[in-house]
Amino acid sequence: MISSFHKPGYWKKKEVKVILTGDLYGLVLAGGKGSRMNMDKGELQYHEAINQRSFLYQLLTKYCAKVFISCRVDQVNNLQTGEAYITDEGLYKGPLNGILSAHHAYPDKAWLVVAVDLPHLTGETIAQLINQRDSQKPATAYATTQSKLPEPLIAIWEPAALEAAETYIQSGSTCPRKFLIGQEIKTIFPADDAELFNANYYTDFLEAKNRMASNHE
Repeated sequence: MISSFHKPGYWKKKEVKVILTGDLYGLVLAGGKGSRMNMDKGELQYHEAINQRSFLYQLLTKYCAKVFISCRVDQVNNLQTGEAYITDEGLYKGPLNGILSAHHAYPDKAWLVVAVDLPHLTGETIAQLINQRDSQKPATAYATTQSKLPEPLIAIWEPAALEAAETYIQSGSTCPRKFLIGQEIKTIFPADDAELFNANYYTDFLEAKNRMASNHE
């Protein structure tokens, strides 16, 4: 059976309409060193004439009141003109370092967080996350139908969740997934698990490129 993701025309699906709210900011997590990829994953090009970091930045601007790239200080010169950014404070280890740096800059905002190594995100992926958001819960996160585990780096984090996450990380724990598992969050599922495919290695990059090329046939 061919999944919907692999059917011709998947990338041409209509974007779902959303109601924009001023309390939701977007964050492209791009501060990792890409040691497994052996290069900055934000510089990879899945789409013609644009790197993945800028692609996701432009995608989120359609759905969020403001968008920022989360990055290290030494990456700032690599950003495109006009791209807003928040540099990592370096207070903590792991992806929560970037997320909490953004929270400290705008503590009253909810954050729609996307990792730069998710090559198959579409406007529909983002719109469905926003439309199914439950702001009364700490977070709304995608999960694959296979694992059922929350994906913290394609999720909406409410301010209260980020306050609790800071207490959690100060206790010595750093895993954002384990934090979300311990919270009463809302979990949603993509139309196809491949939308949440994570490209950590160069072979993953090639796999994603081949998948996207075959889909355009």
